[in-house]
Amino acid sequence: MTRLFVAGTDTDVGKTRVSVALIQLLKSSGVEVAAMKPVASGCDITAEGLRNDDALQLIEQATVALPYEVVNPYAFKPAVAPHIAAEQVGVEIEMAVIKQQFDVIAQQAEGVIVEGAGGWLVPIGGGMTLADVAVTLDLPVVLVIGIRLGCINHALLTIESIKRSGLPLYGWVANHTEHCAESDAIIATLKPMIDSPCLGVVPVLSKTEPVTDLSLLD
Repeated sequence: MTRLFVAGTDTDVGKTRVSVALIQLLKSSGVEVAAMKPVASGCDITAEGLRNDDALQLIEQATVALPYEVVNPYAFKPAVAPHIAAEQVGVEIEMAVIKQQFDVIAQQAEGVIVEGAGGWLVPIGGGMTLADVAVTLDLPVVLVIGIRLGCINHALLTIESIKRSGLPLYGWVANHTEHCAESDAIIATLKPMIDSPCLGVVPVLSKTEPVTDLSLLD
């Protein structure tokens, strides 16, 4: 079974793009894949209820069909950090609910890709962070590093925190969030400093453009 938690060094570093590509890679290997986005803010109001674009992209690619509320149990309209969004609408995020829904998903799929929200240590309330979600679900971590000025420090600090959590770093993906003249040098610097494999290097893409060349990911 392949079950992974996709984390990011920050918000808007390409977690959804990489999560979707991982789902597609698993599908191409004949694996039945489900997805989960435990917490999402910045959701749209629809006739069916609050819907998050990232979660919808994951659902669209997954081969295991699940109710939206199972995939994304905590959805908030305010486009702010999850703990602030939850406070604003008077909701308490409960880890037991996330674990319960994950177990429902895991019983139905060989592969499960769980996407975090924001960076690794983004608070979700009650003194908990997204890192606590990954620990509770006991998942290896794929870290998406947004390649831009300052990312080396962000990446190494995040990896240090992942190691302290006791979870294995399955690997990392270098995702170009913007054109950066030093990107090759940045990636060359990171590779010997991270003792988990680089799973791929994704070039600069438009905001909504998916990874169409799956050979970019190993």
